Amino acid sequence: MSNSIISEGKTTNEAIENGLKQLGVSKDRVDIKVLEEENKKSFFSILTPRVVKVELTIKEKAEKSSNYETKENVEEKPRREYSQNMEAIENSKNKVEEFLKSWIKKVDESLEYTIKIEDYTILVDINGTASGMMIGYRGDTLNAMQTILSSIANNGQNEKIKLILDIENYREKREKVLDELAQKVAKTVLKTGKSVTLEPMTPYERKIIHNSLQGFEKIENHSIGEGDNRRVVISKIK
Repeated sequence: MSNSIISEGKTTNEAIENGLKQLGVSKDRVDIKVLEEENKKSFFSILTPRVVKVELTIKEKAEKSSNYETKENVEEKPRREYSQNMEAIENSKNKVEEFLKSWIKKVDESLEYTIKIEDYTILVDINGTASGMMIGYRGDTLNAMQTILSSIANNGQNEKIKLILDIENYREKREKVLDELAQKVAKTVLKTGKSVTLEPMTPYERKIIHNSLQGFEKIENHSIGEGDNRRVVISKIK
């Protein structure tokens, strides 16, 4: 397998994740470079979906990168292994589905949901005319709902079951917004040399920002604040 590949995605984060899967390594094992989009200045390019390309090169030695050994990285390292016991996951899926059937009848029967298992993860999608109110301000209601469904899925289980809830494709849309925000702010920081502190974000959103900045060699980021007020600070490396 080549030590260097070019990977594509709708966002920088997605392109990086796709490349890491192809190489079969973690982010700390590669150098990442965001490539300029082809035909970027073409008039017709506005008619085609945005494609981000990144080049991933495996480092000769597995070493820690001082540029990205930030507080944000420390947060991401501890991970609990999720269950790959399909019988347990199926049981949890059935419990979540039973809850959703009853819950939708009480809330709004116009809502529709799909629930499936993919890569040992229970994926729940909710759509409908009333689904917008379930997303909440920057996804706070959606995240609260996911916590509830995860609790139901994990109730009585000896192993941790992974569940992801999405409503009206909100997560993908939010990821694109954060990816574009990170790219824009990074370019501003490089130009002005002044650090920028972003709005408070969830750990999931801060991870998207961090991944989007991987291609900027002269940019570093860390988090400040506690709990719901935790924010990402983007700075230029001096």
